[in-house]
Amino acid sequence: AAGSDPDPGFVEPLVERCGVESVFHVRDMLTWALTRHPEAVTVPRVVAELRSPDARARSQALHTLSKIGDRSVWPAIPRSLLTDPDDEVARTAWRTAVLLAPEGEAAELAEVLVSQLGRGGRETQMSLSRALIELGEAAVPPVRAAADRTDPRVRGHALATEQLRRDPEAGFAYAVEEAKRVVSLGPDGPGGAEG
Repeated sequence: AAGSDPDPGFVEPLVERCGVESVFHVRDMLTWALTRHPEAVTVPRVVAELRSPDARARSQALHTLSKIGDRSVWPAIPRSLLTDPDDEVARTAWRTAVLLAPEGEAAELAEVLVSQLGRGGRETQMSLSRALIELGEAAVPPVRAAADRTDPRVRGHALATEQLRRDPEAGFAYAVEEAKRVVSLGPDGPGGAEG
């Protein structure tokens, strides 16, 4: 009802509820209701949530901003959110940043995202790979450079990302297995310095 019949007075309670609601589908409905309100009222209040000490509030605020799609909020998304210690916040920040970053910021964003290679479990790594691929050509050089790093997690994740970029149909699981194989062969194996 709050989304079907928007009223500026609904924005504050909707944003507050987004920060504490535990059920994803309910949070998504709250976000939908917020997107139905005027951006001039909604965006500043949602941006303020990016500084919340609560990870769920930061993550949902990022998700809401991605749904609103107002690129003018890009400067309000700091590097600290892209490297947030909470994986869910970071994953949401990656998706949101790729959607909202101006073209001139793509190379710098790619460098920040590449700094997160090797982080977390399969879901987190898959989210990062997708964000890097979605970022496009700006991400290719730093991902390729990361494939030469000595840290096997970073190298493997970079190789899996590159494999997935070249062959999106192969799927992330295949790309990870292929990357593990290449990493285990060492720098002189396929994809290495001599390969």
